[in-house]
Order: sequence, then structure tokens, then C-alpha cells
Amino acid sequence: MTTPSPTRLRVGIAGAGLLGRLLALQLARAGHDVAVHDPAAGPEDRAGARAAGWTAAGMLSPVAELESADADVFALGLRSLQLWPQIVATLPLPVQLSREGSLLLAHRGDEGAARRVVDLLAAKAPADHQPEKLGLPALRALEPAVNGPAHAWLLPVEGHIHTVQAMAALAAGGSAAGVRWHWGSAVDAVEPGALATAAGRLPFDLAIDARGTGARPQLPVRGVRGEIVWLHAPGVPLTRPMRLLHPRHRVYVVPRAGDLVVVGASEIESEDRSPVSLRSTVELLAAAHSLVPELAEARIVHTETNLRPALPDNLPRTERAPGLLRINGLFRHGWLIAPALVERALEDLPC
Repeated sequence: MTTPSPTRLRVGIAGAGLLGRLLALQLARAGHDVAVHDPAAGPEDRAGARAAGWTAAGMLSPVAELESADADVFALGLRSLQLWPQIVATLPLPVQLSREGSLLLAHRGDEGAARRVVDLLAAKAPADHQPEKLGLPALRALEPAVNGPAHAWLLPVEGHIHTVQAMAALAAGGSAAGVRWHWGSAVDAVEPGALATAAGRLPFDLAIDARGTGARPQLPVRGVRGEIVWLHAPGVPLTRPMRLLHPRHRVYVVPRAGDLVVVGASEIESEDRSPVSLRSTVELLAAAHSLVPELAEARIVHTETNLRPALPDNLPRTERAPGLLRINGLFRHGWLIAPALVERALEDLPC
């Protein structure tokens, strides 16, 4: 997609979330005339846009996601793990990206629930991507700050990306490639060859719908609530993302540059965008503290909630028609699969 196309298309993209930014970057670098319309006030307006990509820990976990995902999501995730380093290397702003693996952790007494998850992953993953059981000395060697879990498994191929840095860098890269960003411009409908906005019907050779939950009612998409807490934890050495396998819920802890740690819950079936509840805050932080006791003196920087776009089957969907492309339903897999999904969606274009 970095080689100029012999056919220059006028492309209109509805939505400047993760998908919209990746699509705009790739198409502009291929020589197409790209315009992106989004209701946000600017490229770093996290509240106004409500793009789910901002409120995510950025775990790149194709094996762990096999707990609820299918083989296609797994394949897309593996491909995206190859694509992310290539994309990040070309961006004009720094982006923290790590592929040191991830950890599955469980406390004593939760062995049954943990074993069911690990056995499911082992049954669905190919032989060269199996969870690796770790003894406590091996766990301590990998992550000295983790002290509490009685059981651990390493998923070696996995990693994580700094989502906020990446969103800003993708927008800057798109601008450098010639993308025209139309901020404060909501799209009411996406039609073959046109975006419908308050300013009127805007014609294009190709109209792309990447609006997430904003694609309703044209797609049967629902919002799935996600909650995260940002902690500042200077002096707490963490390298890998980790998930606590608990009988009632999943909690993840992800390190970020600048002594930051993101703690979150995978999914809540609700379209409520209100602030994080007291119960969620207590459960998330208690779980994080049970994994990393040194987080007791961490400071809460802020909390966030957002809605991840999900279709009825919780799987991504790409729809094509003359002059039209729709991509939606990334659910909780957005950062994991977006690069490969974009690559697949654009493979038939004259790029």
C-alpha cells in the first residue's frame, strides 16, 4: 500500500477511530485522495469522538482471545502482530510497541476456572502457539513485581501497543500523507459513492463506513461497555500484559511508558457511558493489587469508559458493494486485528 496506485480514487471515510485512521493512512500513501469526516473536535479529542480505540489497553493477544474468538480472529491477530512493527516504524511520532509475550495468572483456589480457560486455548491454538506453564521461580524471573498468583502461563507471541500514542501517530502520519481531516463533521449515513452529512451529500468514488457504534441503524451494531483505570506507579517494574483468570471476571494489567499501568475489564454488556462505578473500581484495583502488591502506593491518574462496537455474533464484518466498503464489529479485538482487517479489505482495490 505504499506504492502509488495508477488509479487515483476519491475516497470518503466516515469515522476517525482506529479503523478510520489506518484506512486513511494506507489509502493516502497509495496515492488516493482521502477525506475523513468525524464528529470529534480534533485528532486528539478523546471525549468528543468517543472512538473505542482511545479507551483500550492495546493488548495484542491472539491466543488469549481464542477464549471467545474464532480461527479467523486468531489469524487476523497473528497477521497484525507482523504488521504493527512495520506500521509503527513509518509513523512520525513515537509509539510504544512490545512483543515480549503476555501472562495468564490465577490465584490458589481458582485452579478449576483457570484450567478450563487454558485447556480451551490449548485445544483451539495450533501446536506452535500453546500456553506455556510457568513455575513460580520462572514467573518471578520474568516479572519480579508479580507476587501473589499461584499459577501462571506464558503466551510467548503476544504483546501490547500504547493506544493513545498510536492514535495520535496515525493521525499525524495520515496528515503527512495528504489525508484531509474534517473534524466536527458527523456522518449521518454512508451510501454507495457518498457520505451524507449535515452539509449535504458528499460524492466519492469510494465511501467507507468505519463509524463503529455510530453506524446504527445501517448496521445492527451494539455497544459493549469497557472500563479502564490509569495508574501512575513509579518504580514498579512491569514488562508484559497480564490477565487474571477468575471464576467471575477477567481483569487485565498492562504496563505503559512513563511508569503508567492500565487496569481494565474485558467486557460489560451495557451501553451506559457514565463514569466507572464504585464496585468496578474496587474490583479492578483489588484484582490488580492481588497480582502486583507494589501497586498499593500507585496513584489513580484517571478512569475511562467507552463502548466497543459489536455485531450480534461478536465477530468482525466487512461488506463490499460498488462504491461502498463497511467494516464493523471489532468488539474487544480492535487493536489486535485492525491492521490485518484493513489489509484484507483493501486488497482488491487498485492500490
